[in-house]
Amino acid sequence: MSRFSRITRVAVTGSTNDDMARMLGDERTRGLTLVADYQERGAGRKGRSWLAAPGSALLCTIALPDPLPTTDLWAVPFWSACIVREALETCGVSGTRLQWPNDVLSADGRKIAGILCISRVAGAYAWAGCGIGVNVRRPKDASLYEEIVPPPAFASDSADIDRDMLLDALLRAADAQYTLLETPAAIVHRWEPLANVPGQAYRILKDGETQPFEAAALRLLPGGSLLVQSGGEQREISLADARALR
Repeated sequence: MSRFSRITRVAVTGSTNDDMARMLGDERTRGLTLVADYQERGAGRKGRSWLAAPGSALLCTIALPDPLPTTDLWAVPFWSACIVREALETCGVSGTRLQWPNDVLSADGRKIAGILCISRVAGAYAWAGCGIGVNVRRPKDASLYEEIVPPPAFASDSADIDRDMLLDALLRAADAQYTLLETPAAIVHRWEPLANVPGQAYRILKDGETQPFEAAALRLLPGGSLLVQSGGEQREISLADARALR
């Protein structure tokens, strides 16, 4: 049986991440996936909102079955991005690319999925949950997405796909790639080519600054920072103090 065979579904919730955060570490949540048709308080990194019309997106949080060394938590979002991309490819959505630190982009560079992981630390080990949002079906009412700039992509733009199909592919990918979590370096090795690293161009905005700078990604560093080349010098961009602009 799959490590991720248990699924709980709800029509509406505040956030599947919030719901899972209250349960992480409980024996009953090991390998559990929470799925919602709609989130009232969907969130991205640094408190930004994740907007998705009811029924349009796969909104879920997957609890990892086993605790990880606390020092390895940084690798979980990158592992999550890899399984999302594999699931999309399995369902016929080809050409997607990973973007540091936590996005999946369509073949034309628009955001199709985002990832926000949570954890409960208990000393040297931690329980982790992978919060995943994937735009699956484009709503008929285009006004629902007018405030999102640039406009998002949807899996249904390029494949006949529904949320259940994608969820099945996602959990199968999670099971198949689960052992990568034992070796963060293996996750880096998997993530970099899927993100066109080295060489991928980035526009990076550091916290507290108003002007982004152009850079070329060189490699993903242990801890999740991105090493880039900009203006003739190498710079380490931390997860905590910058974001990539599309």
